[in-house]
Amino acid sequence: MSHYTANLRDIEFCLFDLLERESIMGKSIFKDVDRETAMGMLEEIKRLSENDLAASFIEGDRLGTTFNKETGDVTLPESFKKSYRAYMDNEWWRIDAPEEIGGTLIPPSVRWAIAEMVLGSNPAIHIYASGTSFAQVAFYLGTEEQKKIAKLMVDNDWGATMQLTEPDAGSDVGAGRSKAVKQADGTWHITGTKRFITSGDSDLNPNIIHYVLARPEGAGPGTKGLSLFLVPKFMFDFETGALGERNGVYVTNVEHKMGLNVSATCEMNLGEKQPAVGYLLGEVHEGIAQMFKVIEFARMMVGTKAIATLSAGYQQALSYAKVRVQGPDLTKAADKASPRVTIINHPDVRRSLMVQKAYSEGMRALVLYTASIQDAIAIARAEKDESKIKDLEALNDLLLPIVKGYGSEKSWVLLGTESLQTFGGSGFTQDWPLEQYVRDAKIDTLYEGTTAIQGLDFFFRKIVKDGGRAIGLLGKEIGAFCASGGELSEEKAALGKALEDVNGIMGTMVGFAMESQEKPEEIYKTGLNTSRLLMAVGEVIIGWLLLRQAEIATKKLSNPGRDADFYAGKIAAAKFFITTVLPHIRAERKIVEAETGAIMNIPESAF
Repeated sequence: MSHYTANLRDIEFCLFDLLERESIMGKSIFKDVDRETAMGMLEEIKRLSENDLAASFIEGDRLGTTFNKETGDVTLPESFKKSYRAYMDNEWWRIDAPEEIGGTLIPPSVRWAIAEMVLGSNPAIHIYASGTSFAQVAFYLGTEEQKKIAKLMVDNDWGATMQLTEPDAGSDVGAGRSKAVKQADGTWHITGTKRFITSGDSDLNPNIIHYVLARPEGAGPGTKGLSLFLVPKFMFDFETGALGERNGVYVTNVEHKMGLNVSATCEMNLGEKQPAVGYLLGEVHEGIAQMFKVIEFARMMVGTKAIATLSAGYQQALSYAKVRVQGPDLTKAADKASPRVTIINHPDVRRSLMVQKAYSEGMRALVLYTASIQDAIAIARAEKDESKIKDLEALNDLLLPIVKGYGSEKSWVLLGTESLQTFGGSGFTQDWPLEQYVRDAKIDTLYEGTTAIQGLDFFFRKIVKDGGRAIGLLGKEIGAFCASGGELSEEKAALGKALEDVNGIMGTMVGFAMESQEKPEEIYKTGLNTSRLLMAVGEVIIGWLLLRQAEIATKKLSNPGRDADFYAGKIAAAKFFITTVLPHIRAERKIVEAETGAIMNIPESAF
């Protein structure tokens, strides 16, 4: 029996009831994908995910990767390779490839709905299959010659990596030491060491194109001095794709991790054994800007992975709670002869399940809402509607750290404190997949910038640098919803108060930042609370999306058919979240307003 059960009913509800994606399907650039086509794709990926992809999830974890130190080659379990081939051979790679070289153009909202099921069933498959999404960067930013590389990546199932991190630099990418020296033939020789490189090597693909940040000889310091190079594992013929000699980029170590063990995380050396030949992407020195095209996709993927895993954990916990018999009903606890009941009848278990339900469904809506903004960006670009593009891109930029930072943090915590906890001692064993979910999900708070980095990015770049425009537009939309009345008017009013508190937190933090212009140490007060703000904004957005779903469900209940319980669950989850989660934001506001920054004056020896 598969460990994974996809929640396609909720995905369908989010796409077509909440976000009204049918309105953009079958027309404009998405003319080939109507609702029926989209649902057909989703139903097929559900079947594939629950069976072929999920089949190697546990064995992939237990066996992990095998690393040959002599050759620098990484091999994967046969069962995992079979699952990977099921995904690739069924041509799901087409949804990420540029349309001009064999890709299939679908709305990003449908693409990320598909990704949820793949990531929930066996996340390493999605991660290894990223070669076609990397190919987009080479195709749209590369020279005419490099566009050929993109096509070869797609046609030949070549893998790809993103090589930013270095042992001494970590998240401080601008401190990277990898060096690039231009050669007479126009290529570059790259030297340096990279660390924590996902998919650094495997026996899944005949070739791998490494996207490497390095500093050209003579370039300045910091991120502005970095350029992006395409460095192949094997040299190749640009016309035929025929592979040639080994290039000088090798794995020197594979990390021993607490989770996601079948995904090879590698230390890479460039140029030590032999020259590592690279091609400057687009013949321009804009490495960070170019790499951010990959990073933005990766952050969306990581948040979706985390949220998908929480949904899988909730489905497991819910199934277990319905069959695990333990203890009497609380109202009959005094009667020692009273019958034992399933644990879903115990108040705290029921509370825990509702927490999991509200967050997993609310954060699914967050992912798909963000993807719906990406739908609109794609349409606006195709129609060259410049008046819309800027605001839409700013809103997407604002939401990405919430999807990644808030989504990964909440999912990791809830998987351990609620989903696994539902199983009692059984959750701590390998008899159930929860312990693997917890281990696999922890990386999501660290991948592509830790939660703290997401919080800093959210406040300083997505709010302050943007002049508050995107957050203001979103806040205005949420505020209008709060004031719209109706059957859920009390809950909407409570959401409105939480929105006021978030605005209060932001206002206080902006004040700290402004004061720092005269007293630099005042910026510490902001830095101590950026993650707090990220979480608070995430809670308000989830509350808004859950209430929107509940409002739709309330109307649907007039003629629910077989979905009466589904709609009742939507209303219950929204009300539960509003009454039990949002009140905490008032306390968060008071904490920020009382911030003194005193912790920054404590000597290191006092810790």
